Amino acid sequence: MRQYDLTSARWRKSSYSDGEGGSCVEVAEGIPVRDSKVKDSPVLRLSHPAWADFLDTLRR
Repeated sequence: MRQYDLTSARWRKSSYSDGEGGSCVEVAEGIPVRDSKVKDSPVLRLSHPAWADFLDTLRR
């Protein structure tokens, strides 16, 4: 598995996050995705087209 240096990544939390420790994700440029509740959790790295497809699926 390839490792990426994400120490300088600027993470953005989902606007749907309730701030109460519920389910949410954070995304950063590139497009890495992680569980916002576990900052050192594994990161899922997606291409821009894959991220766009994912968002489109959620919207439907």
